[in-house]
Amino acid sequence: MSAARTFPALLEAFFTDRLIRQRQVSPHTLASYRDTFCLLLAHAQRLLRKAPTDINLGDLDTAFLGAFLDHLEHERNNSARSRNVRLAAIHSFFRYVALHSPEHSALAQRVLAMPSKRYVRRPVAFLNDAEVAALLAAPELSRWNGRRDRAMLLLAVQTGLRAAELVGLRCEDIVLGPAAYVQCQGKGRKLRNTPLRKDTVAVVRAWLTEREGHPSDPAFPTMSGTHLSHDGLQYLLNKHLAVACRQCPSLANKRVTPHVLRHTLAMDLLHHGVDRSVIALWLGHESVETTAMYLQADMHLKEQALAKTDAADVRGRRYKPDDHLLAFLKTL
Repeated sequence: MSAARTFPALLEAFFTDRLIRQRQVSPHTLASYRDTFCLLLAHAQRLLRKAPTDINLGDLDTAFLGAFLDHLEHERNNSARSRNVRLAAIHSFFRYVALHSPEHSALAQRVLAMPSKRYVRRPVAFLNDAEVAALLAAPELSRWNGRRDRAMLLLAVQTGLRAAELVGLRCEDIVLGPAAYVQCQGKGRKLRNTPLRKDTVAVVRAWLTEREGHPSDPAFPTMSGTHLSHDGLQYLLNKHLAVACRQCPSLANKRVTPHVLRHTLAMDLLHHGVDRSVIALWLGHESVETTAMYLQADMHLKEQALAKTDAADVRGRRYKPDDHLLAFLKTL
């Protein structure tokens, strides 16, 4: 086998040639694929007793990859959705293998035939008005980071930005003119502008004035001045949720992530009669069909639809137990 077609060479070319040069994937996609293969190589090194550079493509058969996916789900406690994300990265690599290493096309076809795992699709979680108010009141405004967190959480609830979009905001991305808006680059490198309410403008303007950052600086930085990480954002959210639970106990029963704040905005727009196509544009969805999940989660809209239907003409009858002798025989 030529050196150009070994597993290490193919994996390196997959990242540098396919993902970075040809497809120009986003840093988030690149990081997700990188993490998948770091986990896979660590698992292979532990089970096969081989260094990553000594692994052959033949070692990565469907039985081994299936065991790896089970390891993610059962030992690392990954959800079925996370498991499917890892499998998608593996599929992408083996599509590259099928094109550039034809002698392994049979292996590639078997791997590509591995199906994603089905999982229960639960309704999206979101916060009601009382829970949002309690969360926004939680940051301690006498502290610098409390004022930062309140401005950031208010912006998240009002705009529905994704976590990556929120932590990636720069000072110049927030325009506070007569028609204030925030600009971000979402999935698919799509730029979108989201308008801001007057109350949000007042809070964010006060924060940016105190922030005194350059246009290219992070809008909501860490203490060292760098962008917040995803884990850092979730940590701050958890900290304020612990305080908000004292005022609004219903929050204790909910797992709140930055994406739940995005769902909260979508449900609020839906409750106020905003059309689904407008919500899809607001959130940066690729398709209007994606927004249908909010209709599934909204019990109020379902109750309104039920109220418009006519009740069935069904008359109740009084229950009469069976004859005691028949009842005895049925127990035998």
